[in-house]
Amino acid sequence: MRVIIDTNVLLSALIQRNGVPALVLRAWLEDRFTLLTHETQIAEFRDTSRRDHLRARIARSEAGKLINQIRKAAYVIDRLPNVQRSANPKDDFLLALCEVGMADFLVTADKAGLLVLAPMAARPS
Repeated sequence: MRVIIDTNVLLSALIQRNGVPALVLRAWLEDRFTLLTHETQIAEFRDTSRRDHLRARIARSEAGKLINQIRKAAYVIDRLPNVQRSANPKDDFLLALCEVGMADFLVTADKAGLLVLAPMAARPS
C-alpha cells in the first residue's frame, strides 16, 4: 500500500504521541505501508516545525530525527506534474504526489482544503 501523510499529520504525531496521527506514523515505521514524499514536503515539514508556536511543542531534535527517517526509508518522488486542484495552492504538490506516486491514500486533517475535494482516482485507467 502506498500512502502520503500530510505535513499536518506528521507534526501532530510529534505533538501528541498517543493520538491517531502517531498511530499512522508508527504504522509506517513498522513497515505496514510505503510512505511517499517529495522534497517540497520535507522542506515544508522542516520550516513549519521551526515556527514559534510549534518550537515549544516539538523538539528540534525530534523533528530532525523524523526528517532523517523519512529521507532514509520513504520513497522520495523526484518530479511532480503541475496540478492545480486545491483551494490552497500550497497543497497542490500533495495531489501531484498522489498522481505520480499512484498513492492508495492521502492521510490529512485539512478539513477546509483537501478533505473537501471529491475523491480522485490515484491510478490512471
